[in-house]
Amino acid sequence: MERSNVTFVVEFILLGFSDLPNLQNLLFGIFLIIYINIVIGNGLLIVITKMNPTLQTPMYFFLGNFSFLEICYTSVTLPRMLKDIWTQKGNILFLSCAIQSCFLYILGAAECLLLAVMAYDRYVAICKPLYYPLIMNHKVCVQLVIAAWITGVPAQIGVTYYIFSLNFCGPNKLNHIFCDSSTLLEVACGDTYQKEVSLLVNTFIFVMIPFLLILISYFTIITTILKLPSTSGKSKAFSTCSSHLMVVCLFYGSATITYVRSKASHSAKSNKVFALFYTIVTPLLNPIIYSLRNKDVIVAMRKLLLK
Repeated sequence: MERSNVTFVVEFILLGFSDLPNLQNLLFGIFLIIYINIVIGNGLLIVITKMNPTLQTPMYFFLGNFSFLEICYTSVTLPRMLKDIWTQKGNILFLSCAIQSCFLYILGAAECLLLAVMAYDRYVAICKPLYYPLIMNHKVCVQLVIAAWITGVPAQIGVTYYIFSLNFCGPNKLNHIFCDSSTLLEVACGDTYQKEVSLLVNTFIFVMIPFLLILISYFTIITTILKLPSTSGKSKAFSTCSSHLMVVCLFYGSATITYVRSKASHSAKSNKVFALFYTIVTPLLNPIIYSLRNKDVIVAMRKLLLK
């Protein structure tokens, strides 16, 4: 009799920024401009890394793929967010929520792995310059990119199924800007401890391990750079890594703070702010960082715009 009275959730309501009713039009305009800039900025990086002959190197090949990944990653959340703000309705079907979560996990894992691949590329270029053309040939670069894209797919599909196999029989309101695992677990019925452990394991494998590999790569890189005899050589070597390092700090900093904090320190507003950082701010700043810090990209941009 008790089971027959249970109502299971068929859709969720994303609250988003509904607590700021007077700022809806302003928020829509801001996020629309941000999304257009993300698509145009990262799109330009993709075009110049493909068309410019001087940028046909592994570093720019990875950058082009990373820019495409940034567009995909943002497109999973931002268009939906714009629709919710415009219509002032955050209703999202159960299946749509699961699909959004799945793509977020897959693209998030791919981004972490690709950042690790880019760090490895800089490690080989600086620590083993004589072997660089041999180690980082085009075939190897393509294989590394494909591996970054598909390695996490089975695991992330499994994690999504694992989360959405829970019973959601209570409130269906998610105080977030997209379907996020931490928010979903808060409204799930029953014990979620095993699910939380599986999420932590998944995070460790696809977020923390690539981050540790990046740290190891940069520790070796910095050690090698400090041994260089000339100051100009040191500054040139540092300049080739600085853009990537800034993107890593932005993405991992916000993502780590969001998912590693204790439950006691969680608040809906802070969750939304940090989620915006690693889903919107990082893709927005990526073209700016690489344009301002890289002379080759600046020259290629000018040539493209003049044409």
